[in-house]
Amino acid sequence: MNKEYYQINRSLFTFVFLLLSFLFSHNFAQTKVYTLDASIQLGIINSKTLKISNSKLAISSAKVTEISSQRMPKLSFNATYMRLSEVPPFEISLPILPAPITVQEAVLNNYNFKLSLQQPIFTGFKLSSLHSAAEYNFESTELEYSNDINEEAFKIISAFYNIYKAENTNKIIEENLKSLEAHIKDSKNFLANDLIIKNDLLKIEVQYSSVQLKKVEAENGLEIAKALFNKTIGNEISDEVNIKTDKISLSIDSYDFNTLLNEAKNNRLELESISKKVLAGKEQVSASNSGWYPSVFLFSDFYYSRPNQRYFPIKDQFDDSWDVGVTLSWDIWNWGYNSSQTQQAENNLVQLETAKSQLEDGIEIEVYNSYLNLQSAIKKVNLTKLTLEQAEENYRITNDKYLVQLASSTDLLDAESSLYSAKVDVLNSLVDYELAKIKLDKSVGKKLY
Repeated sequence: MNKEYYQINRSLFTFVFLLLSFLFSHNFAQTKVYTLDASIQLGIINSKTLKISNSKLAISSAKVTEISSQRMPKLSFNATYMRLSEVPPFEISLPILPAPITVQEAVLNNYNFKLSLQQPIFTGFKLSSLHSAAEYNFESTELEYSNDINEEAFKIISAFYNIYKAENTNKIIEENLKSLEAHIKDSKNFLANDLIIKNDLLKIEVQYSSVQLKKVEAENGLEIAKALFNKTIGNEISDEVNIKTDKISLSIDSYDFNTLLNEAKNNRLELESISKKVLAGKEQVSASNSGWYPSVFLFSDFYYSRPNQRYFPIKDQFDDSWDVGVTLSWDIWNWGYNSSQTQQAENNLVQLETAKSQLEDGIEIEVYNSYLNLQSAIKKVNLTKLTLEQAEENYRITNDKYLVQLASSTDLLDAESSLYSAKVDVLNSLVDYELAKIKLDKSVGKKLY
């Protein structure tokens, strides 16, 4: 009996242990800790935007190969079979002969195999210009792809710091709730000793309930921030995540707008990309002018036919033959086709050059805006920190006075509320400062990944 009891307990213990191990490992597997660098790398790997950009890059690369292939010799093969209707044989009648002489029997089955080689010699600079344009467009697409990575990295960084802000906001609210709980406890003691009236206690309890509502909103904001972060890095929307990062601190660096602007003009990938497109546009203009020139091709053909028309008399057998030559074609008049092609290419170039100028203006505004935002963010951090110091001192004094009943509950709640707001303002200003600094780095063309 004892042995059976021991075996049952042992089996039960083993089952419970395995179940707990499974649940623990399952929960552990679902909770991941992310650093900022790891988040950026994972987000770049899983980014749908970058998959599209990479596809565009592959298309651009294939276009270069396509144009290059047109400059190389073209080898083609053609095979045909043709059945002819029956006709009388070719005969010659002579007066001195009793019957006509058959010169050529009709061959009704025709087989023809042709191997052709064609090499462009001169195309009015069309192929060389198109090849150069394709290479410039490929280089432009490469730069756009790199810029898309940078943009994606900034989205991930923003989502990461939104979690940081939401988590720390929750911590501040927790501190506020604990402080209010202590006030409620003290106030109940005061009320029991008739040092305050019940309305003073009710004011603190109402404030406590109000902060609890803020906690609910803050927790919801944290879940939304995590969901956005998960989708940004390619996770399932409900995956549990924890982030790991150093505490944000203010570092005072000197910035000069003109230096930042020059750095942006030299480093911004979009500017370099559109410059490549302008060069490609110029090559397209050159290619469109090719219609004004003749085209010259070298060609050669090898035939293996049954019957072969080069042989006479025609025989119902396979024979080979070949030819080689040069062809020249030149459109003398095509109703304005060439001029229309040139006009389109030239106006496309005008659009590209204007777009480049607009982009330069936009970059200048963006850098200036980022520069001013960073300066403003630095000032906000300093001001909110000063406000926090004042709020902490005011709260300390008011709380001490309340404990000896030299301050009312209203004064205490005002001080508590001011302290809470100051802490949140410092948190928000530090996160805004960090993002403003990163945005300035992005606006001057620095890599964020």
